[in-house]
Amino acid sequence: MRRSGFVLLAACTAAAALTTLAAAPAGAEDRGAAGRDHCTGTAPVVCHFDVAPGTYRVRAVLGGGAEAGSTAVTAESRRSVLAETPNAPGETVRRTFTVDVRDPEGEPTGATGSPGLDLIFGGAAPQLASLHVERVRTPQLLLAGDSTVCDQDEAPYTGWGQQLPQYLTERMTVANYADSGEGSQSFRDNPALFPALRARIHHGDLVLIQLAHNDKQTDRETYRANLAAMVEDVRAEGGRPVLVTPVVRRWFNTDGTLDNGTALLVNGLGVDLPAEVRALAAGQGNPLVDLTALTKARVEELGPEGSKALYLYDEKRDNTHTSVRGATEYAELVLGELRAQKLLPPHTIR
Repeated sequence: MRRSGFVLLAACTAAAALTTLAAAPAGAEDRGAAGRDHCTGTAPVVCHFDVAPGTYRVRAVLGGGAEAGSTAVTAESRRSVLAETPNAPGETVRRTFTVDVRDPEGEPTGATGSPGLDLIFGGAAPQLASLHVERVRTPQLLLAGDSTVCDQDEAPYTGWGQQLPQYLTERMTVANYADSGEGSQSFRDNPALFPALRARIHHGDLVLIQLAHNDKQTDRETYRANLAAMVEDVRAEGGRPVLVTPVVRRWFNTDGTLDNGTALLVNGLGVDLPAEVRALAAGQGNPLVDLTALTKARVEELGPEGSKALYLYDEKRDNTHTSVRGATEYAELVLGELRAQKLLPPHTIR
């Protein structure tokens, strides 16, 4: 069976058996099958579509059950594409979002995952009335980063880039090329990382670059040169680079502040990595999201106890990697800066 960029698919509810939508028009490119084979379960409803890599717009009708519902949607490798969405008894709510389907579906150097498009309609009381998927092309927000940004395969680890899609409309797609363990040099050099990201850039696409956590022994000149080269390469492809300083480590002084090199990512050679990013952005006239300053303020606001919930301290004694809550809050901080600097059109923000 040929697949389509016009894939009309399954309709399902959390309270009832799946029903079938009308088939795609005869001769449609990449026609897709419709029916119960695409979605299973009720809480959550799990749907899989055998489609090629690309950008897909998903139109979902939620609700319609006799009881009130509340549905959140994740896609592919635990990406949050729709926040918890309530509906009253009998009410239906229409929501649309896009998903970047790629191989591998999560971290570029990680496990392949399942080919095609995977959607999970979960939440407190999921209800899915119908579903329509089609292949599209939209402006992109591409991410270059490390484990604090990437699409983490295994809970409880969660990168802020993994939580970002839920805040964007169907008119913008997040393509997350961040990868665990990468520094500025390794990210540039690995064909699956920056070269693959660069090949995806279309004119006007936004490219966020946050690399510092793994530059533990990178000298100042090399670090600056790596970031500067990526910025120039993005511009050469017609993209719009945005430098992002790294999220802080949760490492407190006795006075309740994070004013120390461990928290603020001064590396083993004494290089103040966030300061270098700021200086480079200023020197190039490049947009900057000072996520170091923003996350420092948030962690200090919550204090030594309250801030544990932003990281994996309780689960892993980890003061670097974020929980779902932390990644979500940090994604909101990034989005707030992109909005404030008018780097994203208003119609792309949910």
